[in-house]
Amino acid sequence: MIANLSRAAWLRVIPFAAFMALLALRGALPADGAAGMDARWVYGLTVAVVGALLALWWREYGELAKQVPPTAREALVAVVVGLVVFALWISLDAPWMRVGEPAASFVPLDAQGQPMWPLIAVRWVGAALLVPVMEELFWRSFLMRWLDHGIFESVVPHTVSLRAVVLSTFVFTLAHTLWLGAVVAGLAYAWLYRRTGKLWVPVIAHAVTNGVLGVWVVTTGNWAFW
Repeated sequence: MIANLSRAAWLRVIPFAAFMALLALRGALPADGAAGMDARWVYGLTVAVVGALLALWWREYGELAKQVPPTAREALVAVVVGLVVFALWISLDAPWMRVGEPAASFVPLDAQGQPMWPLIAVRWVGAALLVPVMEELFWRSFLMRWLDHGIFESVVPHTVSLRAVVLSTFVFTLAHTLWLGAVVAGLAYAWLYRRTGKLWVPVIAHAVTNGVLGVWVVTTGNWAFW
């Protein structure tokens, strides 16, 4: 079935696959720089590669490049949902709400324990601006609809089945260590997409969640959430 994916599907799968591959690379490199480079800067490479892929194919992402933008009300709902998901994400962190450890830890401090602001800036831009677009194209625009029909572009977001919402959220959860927080986030973003039919709405919510989370992490030093 994978071999029969359409071009539209591959354009959503490839940036996500590149992101995950580079995440695995960053996790495989020694944190002490023994490999001749600071593994944390692989995230900068991730932003460059994934950002370039999204820019290259931007005009083919009709839901983002050509669709009617969200109304003011829809944008406001997205912001509120994003903030609620953020609040729950940092609260749902009890040991039983976690599965495993992050694939690649990210602590942007130098040897003296001081913040490395260029590294922090790259991380925040990636998490708040790049990841929401890349992930919503994959999880909601592609996977959630593909679970209903192989020709996913024919599936109207409003008609996505409960089965597809649940299954896509389950797979989304597998990519996160905070599994309960991921369930909440996945269902919230799926609900926004299904209700409004506009991919920009969950993208905005996702960006708010990640953006505020990044600010909170930097100001509190809770690097485990990054």
